[in-house]
Amino acid sequence: MTLSELLQTTYPLPVASLEKVLALATHVELPRGTLLFRDDQLAHHIYVLERGLARAYARRDDREVTFWFSGEGAVLVSIRGYMERAVSYETIELLEDSGLFQFNAQALQQLYQTDVHLANWGRVMVERVWLQTEQQLIARQFRTAAERYADLLEQNPQLLQRVALGHIASYLGITQVTLSRVRAQFKKTPRA
Repeated sequence: MTLSELLQTTYPLPVASLEKVLALATHVELPRGTLLFRDDQLAHHIYVLERGLARAYARRDDREVTFWFSGEGAVLVSIRGYMERAVSYETIELLEDSGLFQFNAQALQQLYQTDVHLANWGRVMVERVWLQTEQQLIARQFRTAAERYADLLEQNPQLLQRVALGHIASYLGITQVTLSRVRAQFKKTPRA
């Protein structure tokens, strides 16, 4: 998918607005393990993931708690850094060698001041990130481990092939032992 197509899936932009935002994009190739955002640094960029996979996590004591995965087409942003110009809560790591489109966050914010279509594009982008975070929070609070795993199988089955089981267990809010038990139950029980 081209960058134009990726941007248009967030919010349809008129040609003139699209050309403005495309002019800010730089294509970068980054290796697996790259930390795009760190919980101890101010973020200066926004990324659109052309190819690859990323995860967001927060450190707690001596472990990492994964709270989302994003694949091709996703906008990768530190919401706190983007909105408040403050140090991120999370770290965003590439789980695969990836192709990304990089945007300077300050230059993008300046475009929002002059183009209502781009301002709406930015608003919708942030709303989608908030929605994803809210859905994960609600699932962790009100759904069982088996239900969260079933949701993962239904919505993102490819993650099981692309992500370490430790990251998946963390994302589901369970231990790897519990994940093994849940997976064993799913192998025994045919799904409809």
